[in-house]
Amino acid sequence: MGVMPTCICGTVRKSRGRCRWPGRPSQPAGTTRQPSPSSPPGLANPVAKRSAQSCMQRSGAPSCCDARGDLTVSEAVFSVQRAPIYTESDRKHIQLRTIVVLIASQTAGGFGLVATYIVSALLAQDITGSATLGTIAASCLSIGSAVVAVPMSRLMNRYGRRPGLRFGYLVGAAGATAAVLGAILVNYPLLCLGVFGAGAGNAANLATRYAASDLAPEHRRAMMISLIVLATTFGSATGSGMSGITSYVGVSLGLPDKTGAYVVAGIMFLVAAAIVELFLRPDPMHVAEDLANSAQLAANAGPAQPAPSTREAVSLIWQKPEARLAVFAMVVSQLTMVGVMALTPLHMDAGGQSQSAIGMMMAVHIFGMYLFSPLVGILTDRIGSYPMLYIAGGFCTWGAWWAAVTPPEGVLGVFMGNFLVGLGWCFGVVAGSNLMVALYPLHQRVAVQGVGDFAMLGSGAAAGLSSGALYTIFQYSGVNYANAAFGLALILATFFTYTGVQRAMRRPHHQQPATAVGG
Repeated sequence: MGVMPTCICGTVRKSRGRCRWPGRPSQPAGTTRQPSPSSPPGLANPVAKRSAQSCMQRSGAPSCCDARGDLTVSEAVFSVQRAPIYTESDRKHIQLRTIVVLIASQTAGGFGLVATYIVSALLAQDITGSATLGTIAASCLSIGSAVVAVPMSRLMNRYGRRPGLRFGYLVGAAGATAAVLGAILVNYPLLCLGVFGAGAGNAANLATRYAASDLAPEHRRAMMISLIVLATTFGSATGSGMSGITSYVGVSLGLPDKTGAYVVAGIMFLVAAAIVELFLRPDPMHVAEDLANSAQLAANAGPAQPAPSTREAVSLIWQKPEARLAVFAMVVSQLTMVGVMALTPLHMDAGGQSQSAIGMMMAVHIFGMYLFSPLVGILTDRIGSYPMLYIAGGFCTWGAWWAAVTPPEGVLGVFMGNFLVGLGWCFGVVAGSNLMVALYPLHQRVAVQGVGDFAMLGSGAAAGLSSGALYTIFQYSGVNYANAAFGLALILATFFTYTGVQRAMRRPHHQQPATAVGG
C-alpha cells in the first residue's frame, strides 16, 4: 500500500483530513521526528506540542505527540480526529451564520428576561407587602447575572462560546422554574432564588454580543455588536407588551397571579439554549482561534499565548486608561438604567396606573435600549467610541432628570425619561464593548470581557438592591437626581481619558497602538 504522508503532528493527510497546522514538513507514518540540536530540552517542537495540547483539549483523545512535543506515532494515527482547518475565505460565511443564530437565540432569551423582570417586584410585593423587599427581589436578577458572568466566561475561555451560552440559558430556565414554585408556595426566599437563577439568562444574552464580534472585521465590529443588541428588541418588546397576557395564561393554568410570566420565561430560555446548542456550529471562538494560530504560524510567531486568569484580566484592564473608561461607561449605563427602571413600576403603581401602562412603559424603555442599536453601531465604527460615550452620558443625565421631575400619575415624563435612559444605555454599552474588544488580542478578550460584564452587572445589582431603601428615604425624584449625576460623571471621565491619551500619544518615542482604535 506504501507509506502515507503525515503531518508534523502525526495526522494522515487525506483529502478531508487536513491538519490544523498546514505548510509544515511531512514525514512517513510510524516515524519519530527528532528534535533540533539547537532546541533546548523539553521545547524540541513547540508547534507539535501546541497541536497535541489543542487536540487533547478539543476532543479529549490521547495526543499523537509526547509531552515534549516530539512525535510518537507508534499509536494508530487514524484514531486522532482533528477539526478541519478554516481559512480567511470561510470567515464571512461562518460569521453570517453565527449572526443569524445569535439573533434567534437573543430574541428568545430577551422575551424570557423581560417577562420575569416586570413582575418580579410586583409579585414579591404581593407576597411580603413591602416595596423594599419587592425591589430586592427584582434586583436579584442583576445579582444573578453578575455572579454567573465570571464562571460563564471561564467556560467560554476553555471550551468556546457555545458551552458558555448554553450554561447561562439552562440556569436561567431552572431559575424561572424555582420562581414559579416560590409563587405557588408563597415563599419569598425561593422566589428570590428563582429570580437570581433567571439572571443567568441575562448574562448569556449580554455575552452574545461578544460572540458576534469574534469573527467580525475590525471596521465593522461595533455594527456586529449592535445587531445582536437590536435582536433583543423583538423578544423584549414582545415580552413587555404581553406581560398582562402571560399573567392571564398563568391564572388559566391554575397558577397564582403574575406567575405565568415565569412559565413563559422558562420555556423561552430553553428555546434559546436549544438554538445555541444545535446551530452555533462551528463555534465562532474556535474559528477565530484557528485563524489566529494559522496567522501566527505563517509569521513564525510561535504557539498561541495562554488565556489570562480572572486576576490577570483585572490587572490588564487596570493598566489601560481606555479599558478603565470602557468598563466605567458600561457600569454607568447599567447603573443608571437599572436605577431608573427598577423604581418606575412602583412610582407608577403609587399613582394608580395599571399593569398594562407599566408594561407599555417598559416596552418604550426597551425600544430605547435596543431599537436604534444598528445606527449606534454604524456611528461608532465611523467616528469612534469617545464621541459616543459623550452622547451616552448626556442621554443618561437627561432621561434621569426628566423622570425625576414627573409626578406618579404623570405619563409623558416617565415614558420619555425611561426611553432616554435606555438610549443612553445603548450608546454606552455598544461603544464601551467596542472599545474593550479593540484594546486586547484574541487570547485575552474573553477574560477581560467577563470581568467587564461582572462589573457592569454588579453595579446594576447594587443599584437594584439600594433603590428600595433610597426610594423610602429620598423618594423617586431624589434617587433619579443621583442617577443623573452618574451620567455627568461619564462625560467628565470620557473627557479626561481622551485628553490624557492624546497627550500620551504626542510624547516622543511613545507607542500605544491600541489607543487609536477607540476613536
